[in-house]
Amino acid sequence: MRYVIIGAGAVGGTIGARLFESGHEVLLVARGAHLAALRAEGLSFTTPEGTRTLAVPAVDGPSGVELRPGDVLVLAVKTQDTAAALAAWAPRPVEGGGTAAERLPLVCAQNGVENERLALRLFRHVQAMCVWLPATHLEPGRVSCLGAPLSGVLRLGRYPSGADGTTRAIAADLEKSLFGAPVSTDVMRWKYAKLLGNLANALTAVAGPGSDGPRSAVLAQVVAEGRAALAAAGIGHEDPREQARANAELVRQVPVEGVRTTGGSSWQSLARGTGSIETDYLSGEIVLLARLHGIPAPANEALQRLAAEFARTGRAAGSLTDGELAELLAVATGRAPIG
Repeated sequence: MRYVIIGAGAVGGTIGARLFESGHEVLLVARGAHLAALRAEGLSFTTPEGTRTLAVPAVDGPSGVELRPGDVLVLAVKTQDTAAALAAWAPRPVEGGGTAAERLPLVCAQNGVENERLALRLFRHVQAMCVWLPATHLEPGRVSCLGAPLSGVLRLGRYPSGADGTTRAIAADLEKSLFGAPVSTDVMRWKYAKLLGNLANALTAVAGPGSDGPRSAVLAQVVAEGRAALAAAGIGHEDPREQARANAELVRQVPVEGVRTTGGSSWQSLARGTGSIETDYLSGEIVLLARLHGIPAPANEALQRLAAEFARTGRAAGSLTDGELAELLAVATGRAPIG
């Protein structure tokens, strides 16, 4: 199988690099300065084993690819970019007849739970992936992943449920490429558990890392709202604490000299100044469920609004002031009205 990685950032770049290093055919899809750097110099890939440059082929989109029947499309863009990516790739012809949407498997290697629903509207064969991967992409042409002994845990299953030969074949390739890749017939239960964990992303993005009193209180409220919204919607999920403990046994972040340890994917979006952030599909998913089922979610609503404002105005990641954090805490705990 050839792996076409649509979105060669932190997650996509790491998955592509590890597959490439283990002998699989890989094609990276990127844009702008990142694509230019990949084409000119290759992918600079840093792990606890060191930094190396990988000559992985790179293109700017579907027009640069002749799709083949054995291809696997791995969608690794942020959710706000999913609809456009799906629309561009779905109608592309595949050698021998048919289109990508009709013939090729599409793997959603993304946070949140909306991507798979968007994909299934167009693609017949959708695989969901629950990604646990300490990867960073801040500079064009450079990706780092400091996980050890494995680079990450990539739990895989068909969407909406089940597993098939394609699921198992992809999992086997990933396991040969320094990933844990358990197959799950109900992978969305794991993705909803990951969603609860990802509710911290917006807080870290705007206020920076830390577990002091105000941050801890806001985070506790954010997660409590998330659990309540999922319960109100009747959505089952695994225990995110058990998920974290199980994954931590396989993946620990190893300090590497000269490599900056950063925040998560939302923090990285602000740090790179992309102008967008995925919070509408993390905190915003909880806000949506809460509104649909008539319950409050003030902490998630406030963080969704703040993260969008940071992205829109170009405000620096982690620059929320103590006064603003106090206001956020007041909103989260119901002592002040939202915005």
